[in-house]
Amino acid sequence: MDIVFMGTPDFAVPSLKELIEKYNVKAVFTQPDRPKGRGKKLALSPVKEVALEYNIEVFQPIKLRDERDMIEALKQMKPDFIIVVAFGQILTKEVLDIPRYGCINLHGSILPMYRGAAPINWAVIKGEKTSGNTTMLMDEGLDTGDILLRDKVEVSKEITAGELYDILKERGTDLLMKTIDLMAKGEITPEKQGEETFYAKMLDKKIAIIDWKETADNIHNLIRGLNPWPVAYTEYKGQQMKIYETKVLDEDSNKESGTIIDVTKEGMKVACKTGVLLIKKIQFPNGKPLTIEQYINGHKVDKNDILG
Repeated sequence: MDIVFMGTPDFAVPSLKELIEKYNVKAVFTQPDRPKGRGKKLALSPVKEVALEYNIEVFQPIKLRDERDMIEALKQMKPDFIIVVAFGQILTKEVLDIPRYGCINLHGSILPMYRGAAPINWAVIKGEKTSGNTTMLMDEGLDTGDILLRDKVEVSKEITAGELYDILKERGTDLLMKTIDLMAKGEITPEKQGEETFYAKMLDKKIAIIDWKETADNIHNLIRGLNPWPVAYTEYKGQQMKIYETKVLDEDSNKESGTIIDVTKEGMKVACKTGVLLIKKIQFPNGKPLTIEQYINGHKVDKNDILG
């Protein structure tokens, strides 16, 4: 089985490694190297690093639709499948028509919910109790192709987007291998998607500002969904305070939203629109993430101060 793989971040790495083990991966397409860090040195994508490790030819189109030489090279490869995992570019019909069996995409949500760039984060932000992966037969739309297989997982009230990402990254590999096998045998009937009910747009830092006039549950979900990036934050005494870990308490308060009710080694209690949130882990500029117990060992936190 000849495979061409298209992907970029570490989410795609377990799938690529398994494909290399089981099939003939003829080429890898990934995003161009990007400047990274304070020195702005060009960094390879995680997928490119794996491809180079296995001596697989790498193509890095800025926009594949405009790269005639790469499209022609792809046609010459005559792949059985093109496998796409978080590549970051929409494929044209010309490219979609190249492989013998089609282009299969692994997407980190239960489609049609959470099409888009950040499905895992938004599932957590929205407080979903289940998430998972979907494989689909790609079309020209954004995550709109016919569904092949789904794999659901439970989402606990405490799990972060980063933790869910790691789970789906590994489970997606098995789903993808099963899909390829059944597709090659002609044993999957693609299923049309229903209407999308929430689009998982790309995250930015604006979404990370906490509004304490929201409910404790909603704020807790936002904090989980933005961990490890971009990390939700609030203002405390003129400084940005990032919040990594919280817990919704089974109590209420009549104090103004954002008011610090109490501080103990267990955490910082804060009044919300409804409910009380216990902040357990924070970070200030130029500092390390600290538990509240660690922070109050060297800093004073005043009750009745208001966050935000």
